[in-house]
Amino acid sequence: MIFFFFLLLFVLIAQIAEFFIPALLWLYNAHIYIVPVIVFYGAMALPFPLMLALALYAGILLDALTVQVIGGKVEISVGWSILLYGVLAGIMHGLKPLFMRGRWEVHCIMSGIGTSVIILAQYLMITFRRGSLIFSREVWWQIGGPGLIAMAMAPIIFWFLQWMGRITAYPYLPERGRFE
Repeated sequence: MIFFFFLLLFVLIAQIAEFFIPALLWLYNAHIYIVPVIVFYGAMALPFPLMLALALYAGILLDALTVQVIGGKVEISVGWSILLYGVLAGIMHGLKPLFMRGRWEVHCIMSGIGTSVIILAQYLMITFRRGSLIFSREVWWQIGGPGLIAMAMAPIIFWFLQWMGRITAYPYLPERGRFE
């Protein structure tokens, strides 16, 4: 249970830190997103009810930061990211048997895809409400770039969270040295 509270704390800290990480100019102003990677790790390491609680928490934080009302018109509505985190975390939770065998490769790739899906959903919600669906090279890089960065960050973040789980004696982690 201590590990779950550490994950909640890390999600909060990462959500705040994302504001202070500058956009990558060389990647068409793409941003770095850390929270989805932490949530996706939690989806693999936590039992299903705690995974849903983590997705709810991360979704509420993201909703609180991204809800947009411009001129009385809602562009990004409340609750969408809770549902999106829940669905994506549920998919990752379904891949938990691979995680329990120590196979993280699929989860690292899925973390990148999931991060891009979250950004794509935000973009589609805004463009559909504005009525101007445009996909330029810059838009694709701002959607796909964070996913590529998440894929690159995932092994480091997964290793760190795995280490934190071992320190807190979290019982649901894969056994050390067990390869099948």
